[in-house]
Amino acid sequence: MAPTSRAAHKLAEAGIQANTLQHHLARGSQADSGDKHLYVLDESSLASTRQIHEFLQRLGVEDRVLLAGDVRQHEAIEAGRPYSQLQQAGMRTAHLDEIVRQKDPSLKEVVEHLASGEVHRAIENLDRQGRVQQVANREERLQAIAQEYARHSESTLVVSPDNRSRHELNLLIHRELQERGEVRSESHTFRVLEARQELTGADRAWAEQYTPGDVLRYSRGSKVVGVSTGEYTTVVRTDAKQNLLTVEREAGQQVTYVPGRPQGVSVYREAAREFAEGDRVQFTAPSKDLHVANHELGTIVRLDERGDIAVHTDSGRLVEFQLKDHPHLDHGYAVTSHSSQGQTADRVLIHVDTEESVHLVNSRMAYVAVSRGRYDAQIYTNDKSELAQHLSRDVSHHTAISAMQEHPVDLDERIGESSMIYEAGKNHSATALGQSTAVGYEQAVGE
Repeated sequence: MAPTSRAAHKLAEAGIQANTLQHHLARGSQADSGDKHLYVLDESSLASTRQIHEFLQRLGVEDRVLLAGDVRQHEAIEAGRPYSQLQQAGMRTAHLDEIVRQKDPSLKEVVEHLASGEVHRAIENLDRQGRVQQVANREERLQAIAQEYARHSESTLVVSPDNRSRHELNLLIHRELQERGEVRSESHTFRVLEARQELTGADRAWAEQYTPGDVLRYSRGSKVVGVSTGEYTTVVRTDAKQNLLTVEREAGQQVTYVPGRPQGVSVYREAAREFAEGDRVQFTAPSKDLHVANHELGTIVRLDERGDIAVHTDSGRLVEFQLKDHPHLDHGYAVTSHSSQGQTADRVLIHVDTEESVHLVNSRMAYVAVSRGRYDAQIYTNDKSELAQHLSRDVSHHTAISAMQEHPVDLDERIGESSMIYEAGKNHSATALGQSTAVGYEQAVGE
């Protein structure tokens, strides 16, 4: 298994039958048959505390688990860092020390520095090799990356920390390749759905986090809303005071409900994308019908104005569909650091703006992005002098245990009447357990 559909898909490409961790958990608890099972979870750093807890709780007496991953790569979007905590607590661990992806010796040395946490040495080494480019002006920097990509586009990946710059880079590269004749000049603009990635699982339980026009997709059927698996609805009204969300189904009827009740809800906003034959694209949501994973990459080989499209995936499959039926598509030239985890390219071009926040530019971004390249990795930044310092910043999740160790306070004082009061329909903040996300009473106490 793997926490993401892309990682599970990569396992399948290697000949290993695999599913996502979410798919396994969605099956519900199974009676312990007494049979022996070995569960292997890849990319374990991406699994949250809630997921690992639920997974381990379901194990039978004879079951065994092998967790595989890298504690220096990205952690879960949700709370917790259980993979690291389990190792710190004494879980038997085997370390694979030999790096095999990098084929260029000098680049391999840089990745070894990053793997051991020596970010300053790694960036200094890259700079000595001529692999760090400083372009102060933002527009000129993005254009330089687009031109470098187009100069040698085969097996090249661009990594950028935020979705805004990723979108800008994708458009610049798309147009640069059109000018060079590598992408067909005739483009078509279509409506697609962009994930509202800033929303956490806790955010989705509160009506005030939604905006009229948001599109919701239900990965599980819901009796509460009356929707079937895979159905879409559109948000038409929010009531923050009563914590109620009103959505309109595809047939036109409206339903009002408390947003935290249906499980497996994804939130999107509509956007326009310009595609042409020859474009590199990525699927931005998995599809069982199309047999594609989230962030799976490919190239458009056929496209007409009605949205009839055929994509030749990097795994060698031809995927044909109507964009209106699966509007989860984006350009695939540039990706975020988080979605690049698990990918490999001969050459990687990395955009690092030192003015971005620590949540986007940090040591995990540096390690994951640079280590994507087999033969080359180039960093484009606004300020060389600040680069190593900003890429050294740590963004490891804080846990309840670490918070209690750092700030020892009597438990009654931590979770007394003054710190957590339950009133239906109101916003609650459970900072007592090291979390500042707005959560409901049951969720706060449970976690």
